[in-house]
Amino acid sequence: MIAAIIQARLNSSRLKGKTLLKIQDKNLLQHLFSQLSYSTQIDRKIIATTIDKMDNEIEEFAKSENITCFRGDSLDVLDRYYQCAKFFNLETIVRISGDAPLIDPSIVDKTIQLFKKSDFEYVNNFNKNRFPVGTEVEVFSFSTLEKVWLNATKHSEREHVTSYIYNNPEKFSIGYLENTTNNSNLHWSVDRIEDLEFVGQIFKNIKKRPILLDDILKLLKEKPFLLDINKNIDPHEGYKKSLLDDHK
Repeated sequence: MIAAIIQARLNSSRLKGKTLLKIQDKNLLQHLFSQLSYSTQIDRKIIATTIDKMDNEIEEFAKSENITCFRGDSLDVLDRYYQCAKFFNLETIVRISGDAPLIDPSIVDKTIQLFKKSDFEYVNNFNKNRFPVGTEVEVFSFSTLEKVWLNATKHSEREHVTSYIYNNPEKFSIGYLENTTNNSNLHWSVDRIEDLEFVGQIFKNIKKRPILLDDILKLLKEKPFLLDINKNIDPHEGYKKSLLDDHK
């Protein structure tokens, strides 16, 4: 079984409650799960949220949408992932962030297919010739996750789940899904209010579903001024802060 674990919480320091904020008539998680419904490779979807009282709302949302929900540590996201995978006896895990309402199901499927047809322990689509931020997909086995869970010690490695893997490439067999062009300068993850406005414009201008990478690139070519909305936002702000916390 291939299961997607989507991490989501409401106590975001940069945009509180973001995963349940609405764009048009749906919140970010509804948009994300709508996009994922077009995947042909995912057998099961699980929301992994925290045990914090604030995230009761996410569990209630999951119940209303008939989505499996697991609750774990609020700070040690790696432990939350590991305990979730262990509880549900998962073999292959797809990691997707809850702030990616425009996740591209075709990219998800290609990443999973690369993992399935290879002997890699871990595959992602963002370390080589990168896709835009907000389309990140990671696929790995439970044994790989357990190896990371046992060995990762830095704050950044516990908060960002898989950074121990790509920071120690000699310890893992790693595969990369490469984009045909480098779009790493683009981002449509939601981390700040400007990102929410930018993503809202994408949903407003593109009516087809699912919305794929090429659809967004076409829109931005026709309306490049949309990029001004969140051009000053650093999508890697959270990870950089974690790295600083490592030194503290």
